[in-house]
Amino acid sequence: LTRMVLREAASLIAVGLAAGLAGALALTRLLRTLLYGVAASDALSFIAAAGVLAAVALAASYVPAWRAARVEPLPALRSE
Repeated sequence: LTRMVLREAASLIAVGLAAGLAGALALTRLLRTLLYGVAASDALSFIAAAGVLAAVALAASYVPAWRAARVEPLPALRSE
């Protein structure tokens, strides 16, 4: 159950990161005026930000998955 929830979360995270990276790359002309000391299309910055966001999102989805895996199935179905 935990793996299933984390797999679904990972697919949503991947879609969100792809859309965010595409939007960020599209807005690099605007970002150039706001950044100091870093190129607007710096690959290391994009990879680091995507990695941190992915790690935080997976950690945030692990807690509900872990709680759902601890619930006994039969009493949970009876209460519904």
